[in-house]
Amino acid sequence: MSEKCQVRDVYGAVADPTRRKLLQILADVEELPLHEITVHFQMGRTAVSKHLAILKEADLVIARKVGRETRYRLNAAPLQEIQDWVSFYEGFWKERIAKLHLLLEENK
Repeated sequence: MSEKCQVRDVYGAVADPTRRKLLQILADVEELPLHEITVHFQMGRTAVSKHLAILKEADLVIARKVGRETRYRLNAAPLQEIQDWVSFYEGFWKERIAKLHLLLEENK
């Protein structure tokens, strides 16, 4: 399979702080063109475009052509995978903390 055809891992896509900021920006609006997204960063359009391409490969961003400009919007559905993973460990730690509290109460 060529690298261009591969779907990027959601975890890898959100690992970068710039991409997380992009997702936050897009979460607050319906969609934005590249030039309006770029003003939020101290980097050029090409660099922002590369980050958006990674998010698009992970299906976290949807791109739509309007004339000569590309507009981007958030597709939050793939983030559910991360939410499920975090929820599992949240339950894991809550259970451990509850057991620790019981143990501490027994030793008072």
